[in-house]
Amino acid sequence: MPCASHQEVVVVMPELPEVEVTRRGVAPHLEGKIVTAVELRRSGLRWPFPADLSQTLAGRTVRSTGRRGKYLLIHFDHGTLIIHLGMSGHIRILQAGIPPQKHDHFDMSVGNQVLRLTDPRRFGAVLWHAAEDGAVDNHLLLRALGVEPLEDLFSAEWLYKQTRGRSAAIKQVLLAGDIVVGVGNIYASESLFQARINPKTPAHRIGLQRYERLAQAIRGILAAAIEQGGSTLKDFIGVNGQSGYFQQNYFAYARAGEPCRICNATIKQIVQGQRSTFYCPNCQK
Repeated sequence: MPCASHQEVVVVMPELPEVEVTRRGVAPHLEGKIVTAVELRRSGLRWPFPADLSQTLAGRTVRSTGRRGKYLLIHFDHGTLIIHLGMSGHIRILQAGIPPQKHDHFDMSVGNQVLRLTDPRRFGAVLWHAAEDGAVDNHLLLRALGVEPLEDLFSAEWLYKQTRGRSAAIKQVLLAGDIVVGVGNIYASESLFQARINPKTPAHRIGLQRYERLAQAIRGILAAAIEQGGSTLKDFIGVNGQSGYFQQNYFAYARAGEPCRICNATIKQIVQGQRSTFYCPNCQK
């Protein structure tokens, strides 16, 4: 497990696995159900809440749930509710009538249950995309996102082709989200470790063979993290109130100063684009 002495230097944020775990958790409680009420306890989070959101959703049926990158999507016939968990947000399904706490900013009631968004740092978002404005993928926050890493379009060939003109470090390219979406700081560090690629390597200098390793690592690590409930970030908990435990499998992330699990060299920490990067200088040359 990560050494507790290094936890204070790690910027935490729910990433793709945590959002997918959330989506799977809320889906059976929402899909096919009618929204009975919406309660907003402040004017907004990172952006203002949509005007008249309660009137927009009350009496409407949730048709399905989805995810685009780190955005949770709740689909209705007349549009889509877009939720982002920010840096410290989480969603839970609770029985109706449970009093809200200090950081509980958004409730959507469905029958005798309520979907409640808790966001202590208020970097999250609740937005509305009306069906009359076209497909939700055309929303300003979604239109420029890259391919989903767990879908068929994502491949080594895609990474190789899209990075030929990229001189930025591969870690930064992964985090940018315009080539592949949702590979955040934790899972980028872990994927690069598994692929034996130094995070400082310019993206255009990585060949197809190494991108084969990286694409496979990204797919495998994200899938494993989802199955294990995500990572226990400082503030993230799942819909059922339990934390994920993928962090028990970290090889690089948050292990600065500790021995590499493969070669026993010391894991190093650097800062790239104001984000902490962890890697093994011996395994990742």
